[in-house]
Amino acid sequence: MVHFVGAGPGAPDLITRRGAALLADADCIIYAGSLVNPALLGLAKPGCAIYNSAEMTLEQVLDTIRAAEKAGGTTVRLHTGDPCLYGAIREQMDALDADGIPYDDTPGVSSFCGAAAALCAEYTLPNVSQTVIITRMEGRTPVPEAEQLEKLAAHGATMVIFLSIGLVDKVQQALLESGGYRPGTPAAVVYKATWPEQKVVRCTVSTLAEETRKNGITKTALIVVGDFLGENYERSKLYDPAFTTEFRQGTEAGQ
Repeated sequence: MVHFVGAGPGAPDLITRRGAALLADADCIIYAGSLVNPALLGLAKPGCAIYNSAEMTLEQVLDTIRAAEKAGGTTVRLHTGDPCLYGAIREQMDALDADGIPYDDTPGVSSFCGAAAALCAEYTLPNVSQTVIITRMEGRTPVPEAEQLEKLAAHGATMVIFLSIGLVDKVQQALLESGGYRPGTPAAVVYKATWPEQKVVRCTVSTLAEETRKNGITKTALIVVGDFLGENYERSKLYDPAFTTEFRQGTEAGQ
């Protein structure tokens, strides 16, 4: 059996209880060594075989899983954050389906949630933004034409940009040219959200590249953009005393 497990954004205690139990029971752990906090490997039982997938190809990962299955063992494929975002899990699952190897998926706390926590921010604010766009800048790995960063940024919604800090100049240019954001639109860079070395850099769209370089951030960081980082928003209707809900009567007639 193979268990795909989300390791969470970094802090060891942000893995789910289910994920931690699966790690503790595994005979083989294949972890994304470039991003997963190695402290999580302390949950492994004695004798567990541990492999760093950052040093492996897909074929090597699959061969390792097959060997563990043949030996009657259980494998945990440990991905950073939640595996559903930039986890490259579909290609692994399709191969396991072809081999008849059973698997399941345990979700984790994504780093975009960890970044919001680091910022003490809410991505969706009334009359500010009700949409969160999670994407990345095109680099060596292409993105679909309709999902080019400039086109998505034109919406002016809250944006969380993964895997793009090394292309920050291009990110800034795309954001400014999109028409969706003003030069002064608030932005932030969150380096290693929830890790002990976490760093938060607040800036604007027009100072994004400059502030990123000034703080020496070159990898393992998210870029977040939008007016949700500003001061203005409307109070939630749900908790407005005038607003009637299924559970309480509002104070205004007809509400």
